[in-house]
Amino acid sequence: MGFTEELLPSVGLSASNSPSLLRPPGPPGEGLRGGISSCPFWPGGQDEPSLEQIRAPQEQQEEDVDFETELLTTPPGMKRGVEFKPQAAAGGPLSLSSLLETLDTFDLGGGEEPGGGPGQAQGAPPAPPTEGGPGPAPPPRRSDSLEELLGKEEAGTPPAPPPEPPEEVWAEMVDAASPVEGFEQLLPDPAHKWPFRPDPFQQRAALCLERGHSVLVAAHTSAGKTAVAEYAIALARRHMTRSVYTSPIKALSNQKFRDFRETFGDVGLLTGDVQLRPEAACLVMTTEILRSMLYNGSDAIRDLEWVIFDEVHYVNDDERGVVWEEVLILLPEHVKLVLLSATVPNALEFAQWVGRTKRRCVRVLSTPRRPVPLEHFLFTGNSSRTRHQLFQLLGPGGAFSTQGYYAAVEAKKEQSSKHAQSFGARQPTMAGPNPGQERGVWLALLETLRERELLPAVTFTFSRGRCEDQAAALGSLDLLSGPERGQVRQFLTRCLARLRGSDRRLPQVLQLSELLQRGIGVHHGGVLPLLKEVVEMLFSQGLVKVLFATETFAMGVNMPARTVVFDSIRKHDGNSFRDLLPGEYTQMSGRAGRRGLDATGTVIILCKGPVPELSDLHRMMLGRPSPLQSRFRLTYPMILLLLRAPALRPHDLMRRSFAEFPLRRDATAQTRRVAALREALAALGDPEGTTGDVGDLPQYHRAVVGLRRARAVLQRCLAQAGGQRVLAPGRVVVVCTPRHRNALGLVLQVTSGGSSRTFTTLVLSEKPPENGGAPPEPPPDVPYPEDLLLTRLFLPEGPPGHSLEQLRPEDIVGVTAKTLRVNPEVLLQELRPPRGPRPRSPPPGAGVGAALQELARLAGGAGREGGLPLLEALGVPPGRDPAALAAAAELRALGSALRGFRCVHGPRFAQQYAQFAARQELLEQLEELQFQLSDQSLLLLPEYHQRLEVLSELGYIAGGAVALGGRVAALLSTEQLVLTELLLGNVLAPLRPDESVALLSCLVTPGRGEPLPEGLPATLTQALERLRAVAARVGRLEQQHGLGPGPDDFVAQFGFSLVQVVYEWARGMPFADIARLAPVQEGTVVRAIQRLEELLRELRQAARVVGDPALAAKMEAAAAMIKRDIVFAASLYTQ
Repeated sequence: MGFTEELLPSVGLSASNSPSLLRPPGPPGEGLRGGISSCPFWPGGQDEPSLEQIRAPQEQQEEDVDFETELLTTPPGMKRGVEFKPQAAAGGPLSLSSLLETLDTFDLGGGEEPGGGPGQAQGAPPAPPTEGGPGPAPPPRRSDSLEELLGKEEAGTPPAPPPEPPEEVWAEMVDAASPVEGFEQLLPDPAHKWPFRPDPFQQRAALCLERGHSVLVAAHTSAGKTAVAEYAIALARRHMTRSVYTSPIKALSNQKFRDFRETFGDVGLLTGDVQLRPEAACLVMTTEILRSMLYNGSDAIRDLEWVIFDEVHYVNDDERGVVWEEVLILLPEHVKLVLLSATVPNALEFAQWVGRTKRRCVRVLSTPRRPVPLEHFLFTGNSSRTRHQLFQLLGPGGAFSTQGYYAAVEAKKEQSSKHAQSFGARQPTMAGPNPGQERGVWLALLETLRERELLPAVTFTFSRGRCEDQAAALGSLDLLSGPERGQVRQFLTRCLARLRGSDRRLPQVLQLSELLQRGIGVHHGGVLPLLKEVVEMLFSQGLVKVLFATETFAMGVNMPARTVVFDSIRKHDGNSFRDLLPGEYTQMSGRAGRRGLDATGTVIILCKGPVPELSDLHRMMLGRPSPLQSRFRLTYPMILLLLRAPALRPHDLMRRSFAEFPLRRDATAQTRRVAALREALAALGDPEGTTGDVGDLPQYHRAVVGLRRARAVLQRCLAQAGGQRVLAPGRVVVVCTPRHRNALGLVLQVTSGGSSRTFTTLVLSEKPPENGGAPPEPPPDVPYPEDLLLTRLFLPEGPPGHSLEQLRPEDIVGVTAKTLRVNPEVLLQELRPPRGPRPRSPPPGAGVGAALQELARLAGGAGREGGLPLLEALGVPPGRDPAALAAAAELRALGSALRGFRCVHGPRFAQQYAQFAARQELLEQLEELQFQLSDQSLLLLPEYHQRLEVLSELGYIAGGAVALGGRVAALLSTEQLVLTELLLGNVLAPLRPDESVALLSCLVTPGRGEPLPEGLPATLTQALERLRAVAARVGRLEQQHGLGPGPDDFVAQFGFSLVQVVYEWARGMPFADIARLAPVQEGTVVRAIQRLEELLRELRQAARVVGDPALAAKMEAAAAMIKRDIVFAASLYTQ
């Protein structure tokens, strides 16, 4: 009975040292969200290293000993030792092997073997040159032919450059307009059966998913993108794998959890504070949760087959867009993607980036039109004649109607005051009617919508306060019937029963309950989360007829209406008032039109003030939406998490970001181009010796390149106003083009076209042959000093010829001090071709002939002393341009040094210079391509080094390894440096739990320059002062390293407005009293406390890493104090 020994390749792998999927699973408690010491799995699209490659950098840190040259010959403490010298070979018989090696270096004249030589397989490619340069030179070969030797010497020009390789294709457009013929036969047993007949784009998407393709669906609002997500979830269930649905907003995650649970049943939910059914086959979560799972190496990623990214156009978000890029880069290779987005103009480019990053082709599907077309109207409603009239601007077919616009303007002029009589003048939104007039406009509009059966309607108002004011201004308007009012009352009673008694009597609860019972709703960030869900659910049931909402309703909740109303088309973006962008208008107006219920959707723009400009409306409605753009940026947790992961570097994330995609999309082609350039360099061979008379050839080449570069700077200045004055008609210039080499020309006319200028010039040339053949070619461009310094000009061998050229500034290499007194119009008339038959070589006119003779005379005397004077610096006036001044100085210096080089006097200078210049050009191209492919060309590399310096100075990284402070900072989601310094500086140690949570509220509240609150305990006040001091120190440190605005601005971003509120809430104050105490709306307070609870959980984990159980217990007690009542009421979608 025998046995065989098998080597197991995965021995020694663990979650802490390997990104491989073959590593053993981690502890069961870390199976879902991962562990803080676990490595992320290897990202898809990159070649995964082996364990030996991961350990190699660590082993390379050990001292390497060269046993040939670095061995000690004298032991320490001794005076002499042993010398390891090879013994000299005594005269004796030579070995046969040495003789054979000597013979191998000679070519005995035999033909080459078909296989390429001994030791090389038949048809094997030759060994490529090494990175350091071309391969070893071939042995010298004897030749008896002088012509062959001369032919080799003349072959100094480089070979033709290799053709550009084709561009990589990582995305493919799929025809989503025409239906799939025989869809039922192609998919007889679908993984999911929709209760409706799918649209063409849904059919095509289902076929792509069945074939295992990743897809990007860029469809209009309400087109049915969720159906594609449902099919991916069903496919994962069929394959007994898992799927993840990510959304940008927690409210949307809750809503999708309810919808998918009703469809599939086995669905879980993961958010910051909620974890429901984590073992489910389909998990709904925010994108930040998925990013955390990827960085922490969650074992749930192993079973993952599909990840659905809803609202992927959130990649444009300045603050959170980087999260989408990180997740798309970090997902392992086996995970397939479903990207759902609104219509964007560069969907194919974004898909190409995703496909190139993941090394798999992405199928792109886009809907050509909305399933429910929209009609866009203006409403003035300020007169008895127009109070029920809608003026159409855009029809269902997309035709813009100027007639409707001018009709609205005339209607608005009827009863407008004199100061508002301007035609379509743009004024701020606030310059509208008084509250009474505004209430009349709203009542007239709602009456019109009610009569035309255009309810329910969503009214977008870009101010929280105006949302509530407009809803309250409707008075006792009731839009519900008796049975509907009973349904609303019953639903409110059931939902509010989970609140404690005092919370049910909150002013916002009472006010909104009264509005909802009349069919009116309010939805914005200041509304309590529970009440927002009540409004959403009633709206989805058709029991809210008019909803006053901010922009977030369109971005985060998928609930269409019959009509969308814009209170204004101007908004404040945080810096200033501006018109809505086309993408913003499309996103919000897209909520109009319910599929299957409405033939068309209605969009109405209120004109409570002046009618907006026609051009502004046209641009907003029909303009191009904003393209997807990278918002990738470096963060401290990103750097620290990647530094602790073996074989993963922050450079890899930067290189594969969407921001680097335009620069690196052709990296494969550039790599092939590098190999081709190396082959071309090897074909050129080694440069000839640079000793003796040609020893200064490299320096001469550098001088020539510098002179031409300086002259090019001055040539660009000729296109400016000062250069135009120099190059007036009659000026004699030196021309250098592919047809003319240092030929004199006479400027006849200057033509300006935009930012460029063209000079019509009579150029001296050889006279064309009488037989009508082509004119002789100019001599080869050999940069002798006489040619570069323009002391040797072109002179025709016989009678002078001429040509009329349209020159650009870069064609003029010299401007002489000579001007000829000529009549440009007469010369141009003579040069124009006459009518009728024209001889082959028409003789020049008298004026042209005289000008040519003078140009020939000037060219002949150019080399004599005091011959043809040239204007310094091409006649460009000095001005204040530093680049022009530097170029003029460099031109003078190099011009005076050119005559001192010896290489130009050699008999073979032309050939040697051509070969050297060709080689240098290839080397420059190679160096540029290698730079573009290297990490040194990364856009964010300087910022990366700056952040590394900050982390090193704080002691968070040491010797390339992440220290204790770095491990703590990597766990935190906000203000990592300040929080870590507070934690390691024991600032939280003397505080009670309620004081600690009050202090930490500053980090989740945006600052508005408010002072420190008064009336707080002394220990809390001292802790707030220490927090400001720590923040100032961190801000100063970042400023010293080129990051951040400075300590004052850095401290100003911490808000102290909720310190007193959070302190009292932690001490047990009822929320009704908190609402009266808080300077902001109730929803803002709730959101801040919820974020604070997430921060306390992170700090509890950080305290355990530090080894401070007392602090961990304090953070847990603080979380228990604030986690109560209406602030943490369970979501209605999860019940």
